[in-house]
Amino acid sequence: MKNFGLVVNLNKKGVCELVAQISRWLEHRGCGVMIEEGTAQQLGLPDFGVSQEELLDRSECILVFGGDGTMLWTTRRVAHTGIPIAGINLGHLGFLTEIDVPEALPALEKILTGQYRIEERMMLQAEIYRQGNLVHSFVGLNDAVITKGTIPRPICLEAYINEEFFNYYHADGVIIATPTGSTAYSLSAGGPLATPELDLILLTPICPHSLWARPVVITPQSTVKLVLRSNWGEVMLTMDGQHGVSLRQYDEIKIKRACQKAKFLRMAGRSFFEVLRNKLKDEDARNGV
Repeated sequence: MKNFGLVVNLNKKGVCELVAQISRWLEHRGCGVMIEEGTAQQLGLPDFGVSQEELLDRSECILVFGGDGTMLWTTRRVAHTGIPIAGINLGHLGFLTEIDVPEALPALEKILTGQYRIEERMMLQAEIYRQGNLVHSFVGLNDAVITKGTIPRPICLEAYINEEFFNYYHADGVIIATPTGSTAYSLSAGGPLATPELDLILLTPICPHSLWARPVVITPQSTVKLVLRSNWGEVMLTMDGQHGVSLRQYDEIKIKRACQKAKFLRMAGRSFFEVLRNKLKDEDARNGV
């Protein structure tokens, strides 16, 4: 790999100095470095500025400077190109960001010499149909979440799997998650953990008004359809907790495995279970457990 596109979360502390250091380091080794023009200007690195189209056309690898949120944002915009993504972690302990700052240069040296593997992750596609017409379509890596707004009253959803009626949910919402998303909102709502290399769909109700409504694991070939029956308050569909749209009564939300997969560049290092163990320990410490 010789051409790198850089995606930068400018709100992270020390990111300007780090990006400048790594950009010059890559340039010194004969690599192409590309940063979206507006971001390059804010970083004080205008020489590396290119259009978003050129960045995606020329990059062989996308380096993300940020946390898991930045990785999710980038993945949704890059997955269709098939370009692998590597994350330099500037957030808390991350599930998606592979490289910690002290190991950044040694990790990049490994990338330049081919000492890495490509890990593929399943993604979801969500479509909203209104009166039979497709009005919105999204892809996401973690989850598609249907939730109520500020009114403290459950919403009503009909759930179908492959067009067969499955359940009627009277709940605060429903989470449809990938294995990657199983460690996020779905876990907080009582959903199971799944190792990220699996292909499957998780359906997890949020605070259901039913004793038997439990999370369900579904084959990746399945399509989940949710029909909103409620006509009170605001109801939202949100992808990866970052992009949302309002829903209307009788909207049909169809969720299935996306055609594209996320590709992450990995090196020998922390395993999924090591990261999970440390994350749970950190959360227990924050909660005083």
